[in-house]
Amino acid sequence: MSAGRARRFEGRRALVTGASRGIGAGIARRLAAEGAAVALVARTAEPGGPLAGGLAETAALAAATGSTAVGVVADLSDPSDRARVVPEAVDALGGPIDVLVNNAAAAIYGPLGELALKRRRLMFEVNVHAPVDLAQGVVPAMADAGEGWIVNVSSRTSRPWPGPPFELGVTGTTTGAYGASKAALDRMTNALAAELAPTGIRVNAVAPRAAVMTEGAEALVGDRIGEDRIESLEHMVEAVVALCCGGPELTGRNATSHEIIDELGLAVRSLEGT
Repeated sequence: MSAGRARRFEGRRALVTGASRGIGAGIARRLAAEGAAVALVARTAEPGGPLAGGLAETAALAAATGSTAVGVVADLSDPSDRARVVPEAVDALGGPIDVLVNNAAAAIYGPLGELALKRRRLMFEVNVHAPVDLAQGVVPAMADAGEGWIVNVSSRTSRPWPGPPFELGVTGTTTGAYGASKAALDRMTNALAAELAPTGIRVNAVAPRAAVMTEGAEALVGDRIGEDRIESLEHMVEAVVALCCGGPELTGRNATSHEIIDELGLAVRSLEGT
């Protein structure tokens, strides 16, 4: 890898949510490896519960690249808690955010006809309202700077099932509510991209083409996904990172990781950027 690409985020500050494990942790590590100072957001600092990984662990791996890495512990389902995320990140990193990656998600699967209102509200708080609130928090400084990058991590479950007969896939009808929240995120992404285009801020959504077998995905659908339906973490990270530094024309996209990689002719690199 060329030296220019190795540090292409030098001098930039990035905020990544859902960074304790999985896709968010991979994005944070890659941005740090390429020079960004990163603020990592998750509900808890230390590992706990049924899933491996934690915010402190991701921050340590990111800092090992030589970049600044700080953790911001916050519950993004709580409007008052997430209201302090951007100010704390700005204070910890010593300046405004250049790159926002909204990766955190609440994924609760179940038949829509049976899914409780409390669970539906939780998904929309984390998957829709939190990304918009964080975007509102970073946009003023980005607009003043004349550029900025917002990337929302979406899901192919946002797309309607063709039918009848309906092609449901391995999860059946259980992703209806989750997919609806991601469909709302896709539409919000498009609206923000249109609104902010005159300011130089790029806003995009990208979804894995296939399942990225993170700790969370393994717990949800690991026993039902064949190897032919799995995408590597590095593929997804490559697409997200490309959207974190694209030119003014690269905005308003709602694409899969492979579509972005193919369009831009990218080589898929490791989380260390090599």
